[in-house]
Amino acid sequence: MVTKKDTNKARVRRHRRVRARISGTAERPRLSVYRSLNHISAQIIDDERGVTIVSASTYEKDFQGKDTGNKAAARLVGKKLAERALEKGIANVIFDRGGYLYHGRVSELAEGAREGGLKL
Repeated sequence: MVTKKDTNKARVRRHRRVRARISGTAERPRLSVYRSLNHISAQIIDDERGVTIVSASTYEKDFQGKDTGNKAAARLVGKKLAERALEKGIANVIFDRGGYLYHGRVSELAEGAREGGLKL
């Protein structure tokens, strides 16, 4: 019997391994990334309180009618997230790539956040 690889299961397993080691605090919250085929979203989370402080994604109205599944959109999401985080007084975050490779849209989001003023 031939079995198909379930890439999402593998990603979730990788994400669990990473999450066992990192956790967001009030001083340094976690920047969590989720990437789908057509969109990308990111949240800054305080794991001690279990609260999402700031979020940004290509699902927002600003991105309607635009191409959302590319690196340029990911970089804009990172910049927008950084802008909102700085308004809330957050400058240092821990980057949680969500089990995805640090490549392509995930790395572009991180670069956009750095350009926006966050320290990853």
